[in-house]
Amino acid sequence: MKHLLLTVNAGVAELRLNRPEVRNAFNDEVILEVTQAINDLSMRDDVRCIVLAANGTAFCAGADLNWMRSMADYSHAENLADAAKLAEMMATLYACPKPTIAKIQGDVYAGGTGLVAACDIAVCVDTAFFCLSEARLGLTPATISPYVIRAMGVRAAQRYFLTAERFDAAQALRMGFVHEVVTADQLDAKVAEITKALCQTGPVAVGLCKKIVQDVAAQEITPALVEMTVAAIADVRVSPEGREGLQSFLQKRKPAWLLDSAV
Repeated sequence: MKHLLLTVNAGVAELRLNRPEVRNAFNDEVILEVTQAINDLSMRDDVRCIVLAANGTAFCAGADLNWMRSMADYSHAENLADAAKLAEMMATLYACPKPTIAKIQGDVYAGGTGLVAACDIAVCVDTAFFCLSEARLGLTPATISPYVIRAMGVRAAQRYFLTAERFDAAQALRMGFVHEVVTADQLDAKVAEITKALCQTGPVAVGLCKKIVQDVAAQEITPALVEMTVAAIADVRVSPEGREGLQSFLQKRKPAWLLDSAV
């Protein structure tokens, strides 16, 4: 990969944006690489969770300026095709069956907030700033909006989509956009703490847990929804992993899915 660095160790895959010279802004190449990497990691049995990280002072500054210049003369059809690739990257990250963690070591702007929002868990340094800056350019954060609105809530989105104000890590934490805010020297340890917990979960069950959150969130509690949840727990109880988890608990032993490093 040209713009990404990948390491896999003890069940944890780290996918690192590596364009520090442009604050890890993405272009068509980065979008393609991230999409393909997430798809590939989703299929690997040796990967239990994925950490999305970045090199340099910024986590992601959104779209690359040179890429944006090249789009200035695009037709409507070309813009549709281009936006569809960005949407595919966000959807692929959001739907990844592996747990995903955004490890935010610096500022996050525009489309970068979509990457954070599409991850399951976000851990941030206390010095980072966030900004949904699209309206300043006469644009909208349309493609990332399904994920950002879910992550920060409707009321917060109404403010920050419209004003394009910067907000700090403390505000991101208050509105639930990130889960943890730590000092820079604590970032590695906090992410390692979370990945260790994730590696102790059943790999099939955790993917199903992700789907439950996504399917149930914001839905009205109807008989159909209740029926869906009943079927979901019945299915997992009779699955090989479900049976192994229950038997290991009753027999007071560790489940077979634990990696040696997680025991």
